[in-house]
Amino acid sequence: MTDSSQHAVEIVGVTKTFAGTGSKRAKSQGDGTVVALDDVSLTVSPGEFVSLIGPSGCGKSTLLRLIGDLDEPTAGTVSVFGKTARQARIDQDYGIAFQSAGLLPWRSVAANIELPLALHRFGARERRDRVAELLSLVGLSDFGDKYPEQLSGGMQQRVAIARSLAEKPRLLLMDEPFGALDEMTRERMQSELVRICAETGAAVVFVTHSIPEAVFLSDRVVVMSPRPGRIREIVPVALGDDRGELLREDSRFFAGVTAVREALHGAPAASAVRGVESR
Repeated sequence: MTDSSQHAVEIVGVTKTFAGTGSKRAKSQGDGTVVALDDVSLTVSPGEFVSLIGPSGCGKSTLLRLIGDLDEPTAGTVSVFGKTARQARIDQDYGIAFQSAGLLPWRSVAANIELPLALHRFGARERRDRVAELLSLVGLSDFGDKYPEQLSGGMQQRVAIARSLAEKPRLLLMDEPFGALDEMTRERMQSELVRICAETGAAVVFVTHSIPEAVFLSDRVVVMSPRPGRIREIVPVALGDDRGELLREDSRFFAGVTAVREALHGAPAASAVRGVESR
């Protein structure tokens, strides 16, 4: 059993390069190599919500893929709950949700959520009980027999999140899961995600381009530099556990948004961060 004090994610000196030219995602070297990430180190604690934010092409999604063992670092190490990223993937220690819900159109909502459990040969009764639990968690108990085309975009994303939670992972990796939604639906989904994370206790690494979204959701916001991706600053967001809708009108929230915006533009964020932490 993994020690509860173990980091959920530990990234040490990670660099990622790609061969070839013409990439918009990384800085090109003279030999045609492109550098997506350069000497990145970061830890994420169990139960912590950390957002990655930065300009397009700064390596946010690349870093997420390295954590999820969808790619390998050129240098440095990535561990998940004290294991290699590959072993954590094999052990199903994390779930993944992307901008596209990626639901199978020929499977019902319940069958989509059940898919990871079926692939790993869970028993029929265990699958049924877990699907019912997850449908309730994401507020879709009455939609288990519906099909993806019968759902709104926000509902499809809730199904995708439920599927990512099927095997009770201790870590969620989320790559702009609300990026394609309209603003009202996006804010509702953010509130839902806060609730779900509180109930499951999962750590989250969340990629976004939205400063308000990052601040509303996160314990810390990791601000990344333009190509090649480096960590420019880590902004703590001490807003407490009560992340209701009224928080969006709170001065602490605006202070957090200011701190992240200043960090993105290379301005000192210390005064704004002090404002967030002292209130």
